Amino acid sequence: MALKFITAEEAASYVHHNDNVGFSGFTPAGCPKVVPGAIARKAAEEHAKGNPFQIGMFTGASTGDKLDGELARANAIKFRTPYQSNKDLRAALNAHQAQYFDLHLSELAQSLRYGFLGKIDVAIVEAADVTEDGEIVPTSGVGILPTICRMADRIIVELNCRHPKEIRGMHDIYEPADPPLRREIPIYTPSDRIGNDCVKVDPAKIVGVVRTDEPNEGGKFSPLDDVTMAIGKNVADFLVSEIKAGRLPKEFVPLQSGVGNVANAVLGCMGANESIPAFNVYTEVIQDAVIELMKQGRVKFASGCSLSVSNEVIREIYANLDFFKDKILLRPQEISNNPEVARRLGLIAINTALEADIFGNINSTHVSGTRMMNGIGGSGDFTRSAMLSIFTTPSTAKEGKISAFVPMVSHLDHSEHSVKIIITEYGVADLRGKSPIQRARCIIDNCVHPDYKPLLEEYLAMGIKGHTPQNLKCCFAFHEELAASGDMHNVDWSKYNK
Repeated sequence: MALKFITAEEAASYVHHNDNVGFSGFTPAGCPKVVPGAIARKAAEEHAKGNPFQIGMFTGASTGDKLDGELARANAIKFRTPYQSNKDLRAALNAHQAQYFDLHLSELAQSLRYGFLGKIDVAIVEAADVTEDGEIVPTSGVGILPTICRMADRIIVELNCRHPKEIRGMHDIYEPADPPLRREIPIYTPSDRIGNDCVKVDPAKIVGVVRTDEPNEGGKFSPLDDVTMAIGKNVADFLVSEIKAGRLPKEFVPLQSGVGNVANAVLGCMGANESIPAFNVYTEVIQDAVIELMKQGRVKFASGCSLSVSNEVIREIYANLDFFKDKILLRPQEISNNPEVARRLGLIAINTALEADIFGNINSTHVSGTRMMNGIGGSGDFTRSAMLSIFTTPSTAKEGKISAFVPMVSHLDHSEHSVKIIITEYGVADLRGKSPIQRARCIIDNCVHPDYKPLLEEYLAMGIKGHTPQNLKCCFAFHEELAASGDMHNVDWSKYNK
């Protein structure tokens, strides 16, 4: 069947009001970049005529501004799931202009197949290659690509020449059977290949192919500072101490690391510490630091869902495919983030906390308990399944006016039962085998900024007698003071403890 090449505007004509649309990619890597803009323009035109036009959106995770941003600004989003990180979309979600449900990333494809979230009308996917017999080769990110292609009535392919056809072979496309037919996912080391090198679809469903030459929206991370480097060093030193104590095998275990500056600092410090052996990565997002360590021989293999790297690094990878192709594997997110595989491999999971409380509960998503930041992403997929779950965070934010540690988290994403280690620039709180009161003292002593230690020690002393000594009159005083004066330093317990 011959492929039909169309414009982005023609592609948008296949997307209708109230359609549910699935998009490929995971972070800006692998996301379509021109058809979403055409859909946004169509929405604006329909709105100008007084007609409704909004779509439901399923993505792998966050996307680029050319997808989430364009559609958010056009008020073209009916609902959105899962993780997002676009400022305009975030504003729309917090203003209830679009409905958002935050979902563990490993669960999305399965929930779609089970029918919990409705049908998929259109799949819009980026490809490095597409054949007349329906073979689609993904680019630098996979996400929920195989599931949306199989379930959609119509498929639109963005064929992006920035990604060479020779990338084929870097992907491992595998969908597990649904219960009661599901078997184990046969991954026993990060480098195991269990699926296909492309997505195979009914070619009759491909309604059009749009040629593009758009680069990834992959900017560089901010330079590392003293705080992020101190956190990275504390993580590396802690892992070395675990190896020496025999609590981690001397040959080490695979690593999962979240996204951002702290994650890059952690990876860099681990790579620089010769007491940590060369290691494998089994994660969702492969970042610049992983590629640098791979070139140094410190990372042996990286399995993930996306190459979420800077444009400079993606060009380097493509220019040296012979070196990288047998060291990187890109999978759908229900495999990269699968709790079964994470538990089997015995991962070290390192993710970032937005806020923690003194008893070890973690808030990853909501500012002051109400305003969505980005979403839970894959942190929950890994935290409960890892051999060792670590959360990192700077001890303060906003020039010290916000403490990352509070009496009680304003929103709970990861409970004390799943959080084993918390690390800041000041030190390490090892919470394993500790009661609530012991955890609180460990966190205050080792992780909290010195400015906030007296306040939190006073709070702990005020706690109502019981297994977890909370004071329900005062537990949100940090947040209330931030709202009132803009600075948590100004907490006066006497105002609350009446």
